[in-house]
Amino acid sequence: MAAATLVLAQPTWRTLQIGFVVALSGEIIRIWAAGHLEKGREVTRSGPYRWTRHPLYVGSTVIALGVVIASRSVAVAVAAAAYMASTLTAAVTVEETFLRSTFGGTYDDYATARATPVPRRLSWARVVENREYRAVAGLLIGFALLALKLILR
Repeated sequence: MAAATLVLAQPTWRTLQIGFVVALSGEIIRIWAAGHLEKGREVTRSGPYRWTRHPLYVGSTVIALGVVIASRSVAVAVAAAAYMASTLTAAVTVEETFLRSTFGGTYDDYATARATPVPRRLSWARVVENREYRAVAGLLIGFALLALKLILR
């Protein structure tokens, strides 16, 4: 998908700037979520998990929107929508199956908004433990490549 985006993208400096701001907003959501997530150890109910079951995927979707804006390409928009819909649908299905089998009624209560939110501060150690630096690096490299395409055009 990344290679196709680079080939099909027709960015301008303006779309690159706007898209980057949008994508950066998505990464901030992901960092916030990763800073609360205790993957596989609990049903996380703090931070953005108080409002949505899948804030990492919300952040990823916002990042994808930023890439689409930056790319200024209908083909990238169609491909990104198809890619995000298929991968996120599969990921949510697998994740929720795991959470239900591991945490049972606790997850069901959370999923139906009956669970009490847990107060907890964002932890940078959790952000690192959840390897969110990989998404940050991907975002920066992807936008750098789009900028390079614009410079070389």
